[in-house]
Amino acid sequence: MKTFAHDSQAGHSPGFFLQRGKVRRNFEIPARAAALEAALHRLGLAPEKAPPFAPRALESVHRADYLDYLASAATEWAKLPDPGPEAVANIHPVPEMVAQGGRTGANIIARTGWYTADTACPIGPGTWEAAKGAAACALAAAAEAAKGGTAYALCRPPGHHAYAGRAGGHCYINNAALAAQALRDAGAARVAVLDIDSHHGNGTQGIFWERGDVLTISIHGDPDNYYPWFVGRTAERGAGAGDGRNMNIPLPFGTPDEGWLDALRYALAPIRDFKADALVVALGFDASKDEPLGALAVTEEGFSRAGQMIGALKLPTAITQEGGYNVDLIGTLLERFLTGWSQA
Repeated sequence: MKTFAHDSQAGHSPGFFLQRGKVRRNFEIPARAAALEAALHRLGLAPEKAPPFAPRALESVHRADYLDYLASAATEWAKLPDPGPEAVANIHPVPEMVAQGGRTGANIIARTGWYTADTACPIGPGTWEAAKGAAACALAAAAEAAKGGTAYALCRPPGHHAYAGRAGGHCYINNAALAAQALRDAGAARVAVLDIDSHHGNGTQGIFWERGDVLTISIHGDPDNYYPWFVGRTAERGAGAGDGRNMNIPLPFGTPDEGWLDALRYALAPIRDFKADALVVALGFDASKDEPLGALAVTEEGFSRAGQMIGALKLPTAITQEGGYNVDLIGTLLERFLTGWSQA
C-alpha cells in the first residue's frame, strides 16, 4: 500500500473553536498529522510527498468562485480594521435571505459568511496551502486506486463536511469527493464512498446528491444530538439520477463495537450490489471511545475489524483521512485499521 502526505499541512494551525457558546482551543491541530505520519513509519509505510495537481483539478467537485474565496480569504481578512488572526463569520445567509434574492458582495466579512457553513472552519494564512496539500494527497491516492491498487492519503485538513461551494466542520476541500471524481474520470464506471467518520459526511452527500454513478454511504452519530445537526438521517436518499444512491446510518450515542460493526456489515451489502469498480473510504477515528468530540464508543479492536471487513471487498481503494482528535491515540488506531486491512 502506498501512502501520501504533504508538509503544507503544518501551516494550518487554527486556534478558534466555538462549542456550546464557549471559545475553546481548536482540536484540528498539526500534531494530528504528525501522529498519523509517525504511525505510517512504524508500519513501514513511510509516506511519499503528494505531487502537484493540474491547475483546475479542484473544480471537478468545487465551484470556481468558492475556490477563489479560499485562495484570497486570509489576505483579505488581514486588511480589515483590527482583524482577528483568522477569518471566521459572524453572519451566515439564512434560507429567507436566499429565497428573497440574497447574494454576497465583495466584502470579505460577507464572503466569509456566504462561503462557510459554521464557525468551525477558520481560515488563517496557511489554510489554503494546507487544503491544497490535502487535496493533492487524495488525488495521488486516487491515481493509485485507478491503477488497481490501494493507497492512504494523510489529508489534513479533513474534507467530508465541505460542499461544492461552502466550507464547514474543519473542512475546506472535500478530499473524498475529489478522489471519487478522479476515479470516475480515470474510467471507473461506478464509485462507492464509504464514510466511517463519526460525523455525517454531509458535504459528500451534497456533492453527489443527484448523481447515479457515485454511491455515498455514511455511518455516524445521530444528528438529532450531533454535528452537522440538520442532515444525516435515513430518509435522505438522493434525488433525480441519484435517488437511492445515498444511504445514511445514524447510530445512538455510545454505540460500541458490535453495533458499529453491524452497521458496517449492513453498509457493505449495497456496495457489493452497486457493483462498484472502485472505493473511497473516508476514514475518521472520532468514533473512538476515547475521542474528545466523540459520540460512539469504538475500540482499537473495532477499528482493526473494520479495516479487515472493508479490505475484504478487494476493491481498488483510496483511503482519505477525516477526523479523529485524540492525538495520543489516533496513530495507534491508524496502525490497527491498516493492519486489519492487510489481513483481509
